[in-house]
Amino acid sequence: MEGAILTYSLLAVGLVLLTLGGDTLVRGASTAARSLGVSPLLIGLTLVGFGTSTPELVTSLTAAFADSPGIAVGNVVGSNSANILLILGLTVLIAPFAVDRAAFKRDGTMLVVSALVCVAAVLAGTVGRIWGVAMLALLVAYIVLAYLGERNVQDAERAKYEHIAEDAPDAKGGLWAGLGLAVLGIALTIGGARLLVDNAIVIARDLGVSDTIIGLTVVAVGTSLPEMVTSIVAAIRRHADVALGNVIGSNIYNVLGILGVTALITPIRIPVEIARFDIWVMLAATALLVIFVRTGMRLSRWEGFALFAAYAAYVAWLVRGAI
Repeated sequence: MEGAILTYSLLAVGLVLLTLGGDTLVRGASTAARSLGVSPLLIGLTLVGFGTSTPELVTSLTAAFADSPGIAVGNVVGSNSANILLILGLTVLIAPFAVDRAAFKRDGTMLVVSALVCVAAVLAGTVGRIWGVAMLALLVAYIVLAYLGERNVQDAERAKYEHIAEDAPDAKGGLWAGLGLAVLGIALTIGGARLLVDNAIVIARDLGVSDTIIGLTVVAVGTSLPEMVTSIVAAIRRHADVALGNVIGSNIYNVLGILGVTALITPIRIPVEIARFDIWVMLAATALLVIFVRTGMRLSRWEGFALFAAYAAYVAWLVRGAI
């Protein structure tokens, strides 16, 4: 009994450290970038995905090295489903918003492309280094094209990315204070990921369920906490469209960046459960988001409720299957 309490406590500590680490890293990185005179546009383009996706990256790498592909891949697939269905659903319930058609055409297209790339990689059975290189190349191309496309254009999409930079937590001090915070954030994230993965594996074994189930639920939601905080803060500040950019950017980074980096460092075997069911849930969530946006170019409260309800049903299905 005492051992179980300790395991769950350490898992909770890991989640807290991940959240603090992600926030500290974003705070330090944005402070350092501003000190170097980096444009708000570029800060927004990079923070929207990379900053809030750091917990997923470190967790997937840690799980892959621990030979727990269920957590490594389930973390990415589960986080993408949670980002759309849970986080965006909650955000839209708080503050419905209109969507810029031209902006969504580019970013929404890349979201669909990254989702299809993820499906193809999962169905391949093993995500190896060739997949990793291709994913990272696609990610770099996307960031460069997005930056070049927005740099000289004053439109709603550029304003959205600049709002992201504006909403990013800042820190007192200049370049060195920012860099110090960024390093501290990375250290906290690594420590939190180690606690989370190690104890998630123990819990999965104690409960007699696969680490894939744990990766798709506890780990996926836990590593998505920075996205949730960022999105809810944006909604409260009446920058709810930022939440959509946050979710789209994070999902693109999760597949092309996190899965790409992890596969480049160490090839990942795909658990059968993910290929059979969960990857299709992620693809369906992506399709549902595109359909909701394209019908009226806005997200309403009933659509937010539908997204949230779909996530509740998905988790209920996973829990039912694990019992």
